[in-house]
Amino acid sequence: MLIRDASLRFPEMPRKIIPVCCGSGLSFEENDGLYNSASTPGKSEMPSFDIVSEVNKVELKNAVDQANKEIANRFDFKGSDARIEQAELVLTLYADDDFKLKQVTDVFLTKCAKRGVDARMFDTKSVEKIGGTKVKQPIHVKVGIEQEKAKSIVKLVKDSKMKVQASIQGNAVRVSGAKKDDLQAVIQLVRKSVTDIPLQFQNFRD
Repeated sequence: MLIRDASLRFPEMPRKIIPVCCGSGLSFEENDGLYNSASTPGKSEMPSFDIVSEVNKVELKNAVDQANKEIANRFDFKGSDARIEQAELVLTLYADDDFKLKQVTDVFLTKCAKRGVDARMFDTKSVEKIGGTKVKQPIHVKVGIEQEKAKSIVKLVKDSKMKVQASIQGNAVRVSGAKKDDLQAVIQLVRKSVTDIPLQFQNFRD
């Protein structure tokens, strides 16, 4: 902390005699007990935040459970094998035929929308036949920002000429800058420019 009041002084530190190497032998000089800032470089971290792309796992499970409940209770699914199975971040939709699969998908996506789960997080795979007319369709839930997308976000921030720095940190992008207003401007820029994947802005540090 910068001390502006001249009446405030650091307490006088006891002087110590320390050995200093000087060629063929040792000489001794006084040390006032204070570290020289130039000899211990370092700087405080600037304000920063992380750009991430994550799914709320609790709400995803709620969406699956609610979709299965509706499918089980709907008259048009009576006697059907339609359902959604979840194994962490891999979902599998089952149905008696392609038409029923579309209905299952519609039910699921409706529940996701109500639970705040963004469908852009889903990597939907090809429909697979599993016997007769029965089908299944895997859906993989994306985790993190892919490297190419992360690079494009870093380039976007760099090209904006704002006084901030952006770097890839694993599957996230970290943005730091001296002024919080600049960080807020970056958030608005990224929100406006990146629309193909859902993004969240987390881990704000002062």
